[in-house]
Amino acid sequence: MSEHLFDYASWPDADAAPGYSGGRGATLFIEHEGDQWVLRHYHRGGQIGQLLKDGFLFMGGGRTRPMREYDLLDCIYKLGLPSPQPVAARYVRRGLYYTADLITRLLPEVTPLSIRLAEGPLEASVWMQVGECVGQFHAASIYHADLTAHNLQISDANKIYLLDFDRGRRMAGSGSWQDSNLSRLKRSFLKISEGNSICFNEVCWSELMKGYRRVLGGN
Repeated sequence: MSEHLFDYASWPDADAAPGYSGGRGATLFIEHEGDQWVLRHYHRGGQIGQLLKDGFLFMGGGRTRPMREYDLLDCIYKLGLPSPQPVAARYVRRGLYYTADLITRLLPEVTPLSIRLAEGPLEASVWMQVGECVGQFHAASIYHADLTAHNLQISDANKIYLLDFDRGRRMAGSGSWQDSNLSRLKRSFLKISEGNSICFNEVCWSELMKGYRRVLGGN
């Protein structure tokens, strides 16, 4: 794939967002030969991000973050799970460090679940679909490093997707990582519901877990 496709300067008229899922760094929504894509540049977070911003220690091409995320997304896509299809990834080495970009196919007419919740409460059946979505990934042993209400996306038809698999990986099987994932997700819902601007409570979580257990089994 041509290098210019990863250059933000090549897309002066593209719509931008402060992160496809509310994360760090600008994300561009671009069109190329009739295809709708999402171009994301990798940024660091936390205190180290204030120093390096978008630089990552190079430890081999196969261990770079975009290549690992691309491979995981390709696996997810082949499994038929609800997530964006990867298009291309690249890293640019600069001495000991590298910068990185990833292009995925745009999911049509989706909204972050956090934004949909701000518009009004979800029906119980939709909460169950959220749980079923998470359950599908856990059943396939897919670990998401940042499972939050921002990275869960909902379509106009209430179909649920999961995106942003940076630092995600395929696990050997079930384990405590699943409970940790769920705990992180619940904390995310609790955080965005502070101040009562978003409706989230134990009833919502109970319905989500019903959907989750429907996929994973158990009571």
